[in-house]
Amino acid sequence: FRSMQIPEAEGKGEILPPTIQKIIKGYNKYLRPFFDNGPVSVGMSLDIASIDTISEINMDYTATIFLRQRWTDERLCFDGNKSLSLDGRLVEMLWVPDTFIVDSKKSFLHDVTVENRLIRIYPNGTVLYALRITTTVACSMDLTKYPMDKQICTLQLESWGYNINDVMFYWTRGNDSVRGLDALQLAQYTVEDHFTSVSEAVYETGRYPKLVFHFELKRNILYFILETYVPSILLVVLSWVSFWISQSSVPARICIGVTTVLTMTTLMMGARTSLPNANCFIKAIDVYLGICFSFIFGALLEYAVAHFCTLHRLSSKELPKNFQETLCLELKLQLMSNPVSSESVTENPLTSKVMKRLFCIFDCLHVKNPYHIDNYARFSFPLSFIIINVFYWVYYLYF
Repeated sequence: FRSMQIPEAEGKGEILPPTIQKIIKGYNKYLRPFFDNGPVSVGMSLDIASIDTISEINMDYTATIFLRQRWTDERLCFDGNKSLSLDGRLVEMLWVPDTFIVDSKKSFLHDVTVENRLIRIYPNGTVLYALRITTTVACSMDLTKYPMDKQICTLQLESWGYNINDVMFYWTRGNDSVRGLDALQLAQYTVEDHFTSVSEAVYETGRYPKLVFHFELKRNILYFILETYVPSILLVVLSWVSFWISQSSVPARICIGVTTVLTMTTLMMGARTSLPNANCFIKAIDVYLGICFSFIFGALLEYAVAHFCTLHRLSSKELPKNFQETLCLELKLQLMSNPVSSESVTENPLTSKVMKRLFCIFDCLHVKNPYHIDNYARFSFPLSFIIINVFYWVYYLYF
């Protein structure tokens, strides 16, 4: 480093900047500051440059941050009134905190055009060390209210090897130590709140300093309303059109029912492609799609019931009015023609009583006018759907 001398200032009376050789003379980077005089305090601050992705499948987020660390090293004091900015590559010659991101899955330091590191030393020995990092951090998510969910993610900073007897971490400006988050424009989320905290991490090897940055993300539901909820509602309403079509128009009503069922199935499959398949979450969107599918399938079954009752009514008109008595008489004649059956009838008088009860039950289930089924469905289906929607939205939005 002899060739890296800083040129002397020409102004009269101006203090000459120190040379790098003078600062690092006798310096041991393997020993922390205040080695025999208590822990060294390291202040930290963050600038969130961007949050690139938030993945529900991998349950993590990727962010680019500017991490700034500040501490005092009395061995680096020098005479003067101006700070000294060094080349980032000279950090290898100085002691720096062994800070790491706890839940990081992968991280890297930007190196275009050179490594994005900054070292600045002040006359009193204060060191400013800044890094530009892109990291992918794990974030546990509760997707039971998806897409009306709120997620709380954290960024945790700890010391790897120095315990609380060696190093103490603190936020330089409290909650204002993290900047840039309010200005971010995220695709699916809005940052509702963020705050910082100071704690300790307890492991088998000791207690270590820990800083935590918490931020709350609220998902923007408008996209999902237009993409999933509105089409589902329209499909349900479309299935109700069959209630106003004559029961004799079998192809038309069957076509509407089957088409809406298949379309709803496709919509349900598409809504799940962007989410993890193997999980224990029953999401809010799954509940709503299940409700819509039930109403669409119910409309198809309604026509099957109405059509069956209509056919049964037409066939019953051809039978005599004393249908029960005639059927019982025919059964008795058949039983009397068989000696074994005749004995069973005479020996078991309960047979006729059972038959009469079955006829009574059948008569109770008999629909006098099958066309009334469509009339009831025209009001009961929409009313039930509205009531269920009220309970659904109130529960998932306010509870």
